[in-house]
Amino acid sequence: MTDPQSRTTAPISTDPAAHPASFASDNWAGAHPEALAALAAANVGHAPAYGGDPWTARFQALAKELFGPAAQAFPVFNGTGANVLALQAAVPRWGAVICAATAHINTDETGAPEKTGGIKLLPVETPDGKLTPELVAQQAWGWGNEHRAEPLAVSISQSTEFGTSYTAGEVEALAEQAHGHGMLLHVDGSRLGNAAAHLGASLAATTADAGADLLSLGGTKNGLLGAEAVVVLRPGATPGMRALRKINLQLASKMRFASAQLTALYEGDLWHRSASHANAMAARLGDGIAELGAQNPGFSLAFPVESNGVFALLPAEAAARARTRYAFSEWPGRPGLFRLMCAWDTTPEDVDALLALLAG
Repeated sequence: MTDPQSRTTAPISTDPAAHPASFASDNWAGAHPEALAALAAANVGHAPAYGGDPWTARFQALAKELFGPAAQAFPVFNGTGANVLALQAAVPRWGAVICAATAHINTDETGAPEKTGGIKLLPVETPDGKLTPELVAQQAWGWGNEHRAEPLAVSISQSTEFGTSYTAGEVEALAEQAHGHGMLLHVDGSRLGNAAAHLGASLAATTADAGADLLSLGGTKNGLLGAEAVVVLRPGATPGMRALRKINLQLASKMRFASAQLTALYEGDLWHRSASHANAMAARLGDGIAELGAQNPGFSLAFPVESNGVFALLPAEAAARARTRYAFSEWPGRPGLFRLMCAWDTTPEDVDALLALLAG
């Protein structure tokens, strides 16, 4: 038997070359240096736990500046937790949530809204990941019918899982429809910054100002380290939020570290700088693929590039060649359709190298 004390563990390399760039997900990117600096600055002495600290108070004040005086912010650990918490607070046990079939809550959260939140999802097929009032109407029925979960909320992703972005007018139309039926409108804003940067709009333009009631405010995909938030945009929309955050295992004891990062991201222009850069790299990649498509019909863009994601149809041999160096994924159930994500730290050199590999 080997002596446990004789075992050695190889150190993890801190050489950036050992951790090359990828296009698999913006979650693969590291934390932004400014977020880490904010984290370190908050690591001083003792501070009240569970949100009683000055960093969380500062973020609360910032949320009101960004989304209006009624806004209330609740820092949480991750995007799935934010979505489950927001929807559980918005919908009673007999309620349901209308969403796009491709929505993150429906396809990528292992059934968490339904299994953990106890919420029935009513998915709708969409051509580009975006709901419209006409599409919502397919599931907006059955109120008062004891045999059907009542649709009591609509959830949209900004940007969508296909990288498309809702305009303010499109969100306003959905909010008007939802409120007309007594439903709330929730925005899954894990990439809200990317959509806002693409639209040249404020963070509030497609959320609070457009009539949304609840927002899952992203942080991790734009350079933070385990920091997201639920923002209640309309007073009284979710009276049980404080208790439900604890029940859903999303109440941080050392909340100051999440709040400090969120403030660093959203208080100035860091969110816009990071999102705009990621978007620009996606646009560069999308333009390159479109140019390849002009020479080879096997290359084409499946959706407009409206955030930091590129969805492209690629020849199998080109994708295989590029994946020898860069990680990226084929969209489930859509052979030949690939998702390529850019991040705050993606470089033009990485984009050009990927395009060169695709071109062969």
